[in-house]
Amino acid sequence: MTKADIVNEISKNTGIEKITVQKTVEAFMEAVKDSLSKDKNVYLRGFGSFIVKKRAKKTARNISKNTTIIIPEHHIPAFKPSKTFVNKVKTYVKK
Repeated sequence: MTKADIVNEISKNTGIEKITVQKTVEAFMEAVKDSLSKDKNVYLRGFGSFIVKKRAKKTARNISKNTTIIIPEHHIPAFKPSKTFVNKVKTYVKK
């Protein structure tokens, strides 16, 4: 599902114009990005959490050049779904 699909679905279900829904979705995504860039997690009860994870410094190898490089400690965004979200996906997705 793409962002356009999400906008269409919300517009269809709520009756709100697509352009308004698109601006709202864009504003939501921007708010999440801004919050995570300031190292503040975003918690959406019943849906999940957008969190910042810290990756430790590690040594990696470039096999083609046979060299070792050090990857410094860094932070990455991550999403942790809520238990209700996980349970809903487990019950509806067929293997």
